[in-house]
Order: sequence, then structure tokens, then C-alpha cells
Amino acid sequence: MKEQLRTRTAGFGWTLHGDGRRVADGEVVAPDERLSWPRTVGIGMQHVVAMFGATLLVPTITGFPVTTTLLFSGIGTALFLLITRGRVPSYLGSSFAFIAPLTASAGAGPAAQLGGIVAVGLALGLVGLVVKASGSRVVDALMPPVVTGAIVALIGLNLAPVAVGSFEAQPLVAAITLTAILLVTVLGPGLLGRLGILVGVVIGWVFAAVTGGLAEERVTALRDAAWFGLPELRAPAFELSVVLLALPVVVVLVAENVGHVKAVAAMTGRNLDDVAGDALLADGLATTLAGIGGGSGTTTYAENIGVMAATRVYSTAAYWVAAATAVVLAFSPKFGALVFTVPDGVLGGATLVLYGLIGILGVRIWMEADVDFTDPVNLTVAAAALVAGIGDLTLTVGSVELGGIAWGSIGILVAYPILRRAADLRRPAPGASGHK
Repeated sequence: MKEQLRTRTAGFGWTLHGDGRRVADGEVVAPDERLSWPRTVGIGMQHVVAMFGATLLVPTITGFPVTTTLLFSGIGTALFLLITRGRVPSYLGSSFAFIAPLTASAGAGPAAQLGGIVAVGLALGLVGLVVKASGSRVVDALMPPVVTGAIVALIGLNLAPVAVGSFEAQPLVAAITLTAILLVTVLGPGLLGRLGILVGVVIGWVFAAVTGGLAEERVTALRDAAWFGLPELRAPAFELSVVLLALPVVVVLVAENVGHVKAVAAMTGRNLDDVAGDALLADGLATTLAGIGGGSGTTTYAENIGVMAATRVYSTAAYWVAAATAVVLAFSPKFGALVFTVPDGVLGGATLVLYGLIGILGVRIWMEADVDFTDPVNLTVAAAALVAGIGDLTLTVGSVELGGIAWGSIGILVAYPILRRAADLRRPAPGASGHK
């Protein structure tokens, strides 16, 4: 009964972890637990910092309104937490998978682009309903540990060139940021140690400001931005060519969402396969809502997995703080402009850690599931998927360009069951002669 009550109230009621002030070695703060509210707010703000750069980068590249995307990002996160009943800590930020189709369809206009986003959201929600109705058998069959570990790893490591590129743009600023993050995370007492990434970003920003490392045009934009303003809302229109261009994004979103659920399960020690359908449905609804209102499509955010891995705090209370903060900040163009003053070097120092942590989580899934890499099926499909993801294999099919995450995910999702079945058929029957 206590567990049932906790499940029903998980969206808004949390058990205090220990004394609420510290996390003992070997322990984690579970999704249905929280630290003291000041510490929870601090962790939530760190999630905001982790998602901000990438979430705002997508609308910047595609020409979508930044504050509108931020608004629906916060609303989508709240929706995700409600639909998953507080069992899966996640922030829904802008999906990079939408950049290619939105860029390719720019000539069709913003309304048609939003129609493509709505179509992707509806398709993803349908996949979620299928998974939800079929149960975890679908997840177990399609996403065994060797597959999920590879997808989680390649999602993180695929981003490595982005982190390195940002680092190389301002190496001194990046080195100061990275050093601050490492020292604060390892040596910082109590809450300070849990906020290593946030503290490192602030230190890196201050250093860049003092040494002239902030872009002058961004500083000028900050100075001119209004403190308060309403996000710009737009309505979608539907063109078949744009919809067909956008639909392959569903494959990436499925892989990212299921990979996120698996990663959280590995980090918290809880089986969350039964909530995978809810996660897909929630992201589908969030993406649909964003498309209807003028924002970019959403996905579960790898950056925030890195924050959880670094802090060992998986409380959904922190994500409610992040969601509420995003909604509030969506009404402040001044704050959006402030975030854009964060230089590449600071982002490079922070993401060098965060993206690496995601890659290591994939390896952790393999280790905890005792994946046998002497098995040629496991070995070859994981190897090919990782190289496709890390090398960012990019190929165009018709008018659709797919990158390394998509090809690595598609490749292992398709190749693994086929090769596994072929290997099983080739295996001699019990008692027959042949190799074991």
C-alpha cells in the first residue's frame, strides 16, 4: 500500500533522502526521493544549465523562436513527468534530429515545418501506445542489453566532436572550465560537490568575461534585450513532402527515449521497461504540442543524464524545478540573451565531461548485464553501431539525410535480431556433433 501511494503521488510527493543534506557513498537519490528543497533547487538549476545550450541551439540554427521553444520544452518536461508518473527523471529539450529535415524544408515556410514536427510527434505517440499495449516484451525483444548499451554509448560519443570543437575554439577558457568542474566535483564538500558542472560553468563564464572571451555581438544583444516579453506562437500547416521528410526522425526519438529509460534504470537499479511506452507517448505528445504552438520537437536529454551520473541525484523533484524555471524564463528575452553569452570554450569544457559520462553509461549497461563479447553476434553488431555513431556516418536516402545516431541505432536494431536468429538456426541441436 505504501508503494502504491508513493506511485500515485510520485509527481508531487517525495520521500526525503536521509537527512536531506548528503548522499552517502554507494547510494543514490531515487526518482521518488529528494534532498532538502534548497539543494533540490540547486540541482534543478544545474539541469537547466545542462540543457540550455543545446535546447536553444536548435531553434537558433533552424530559425525558430528561442523563447517559444524554451516554453514548450518546460511544458513538455512537466507533461513527461506526469505521464511517466514520476518514475523516469528526464528533461525534454530540443532534438538535434530535427535540424536536418527542418533545414531541408526551410523553403516550405515555418508553418509547413511545424506540420512536420506535429506529424513526428503523433507517430511517436502511436509507437508509445503500441509499446504500452504490448508490454515490456517488445522492449526486451528489440532492445536487449547489447543493443541498448550500444545506443546509449553512441548517443554520447557521437557528440564528442561537438565538445572537442567547442573546446578548441577557446582552449584556455575551456581548460579553466573543465578544471573547475573536476576539482569541484571531486573535492567540493556537500552540495558544492553536487553542483560541480554549474559552478564550473559560472567560473568559466567569469574568466571569459574578464579576459575578453565573450562575443561582443552577444553582449550587445544582452544589453538590448527586454526583461519581459511573450513567446511568439505560430500555427502549423501540413504538406506531404515536408511530413515525409520529417518522419524518419521518429526512429531517432524512439532510440533516444528507450535508451534514456534503460540508462536511468541502470543508474537507479530499477527495472523501468514497463514505463518505456509511457515515455514514448509522453515525448510524442510533447513534440506534438510544441509543433502546434511554434516550438521545436523534443526528446529526452542526454546532457541531463550526465548531470545525474555526476551528482547521483535522480529525483524528479529537481526536474519539476527545471521545468518550472524554463517556463518562467521563456517570458524573459533578457535571460535567453544572457545564456547566449556563454562562450564556446565554457560549453566545450562542460560537454567534454557530460558527453563522456553518457558514453560510459552505455558501457555500464553492458557490464551490469554481463554481455558476452566473445559471442560474435554481440561483438560485431555493437562494433559496427559504435563506429557509425562515433564517426557520425551521414548518408542521404532520397531527400532525407540521416546521421550517425540514426544509422548506428537503425543498424543494430535491424542487424541484431537477424544475426541472432541466423546464429541460433546454425547452432547444432543438443547431442549433435559440432562446435559449442
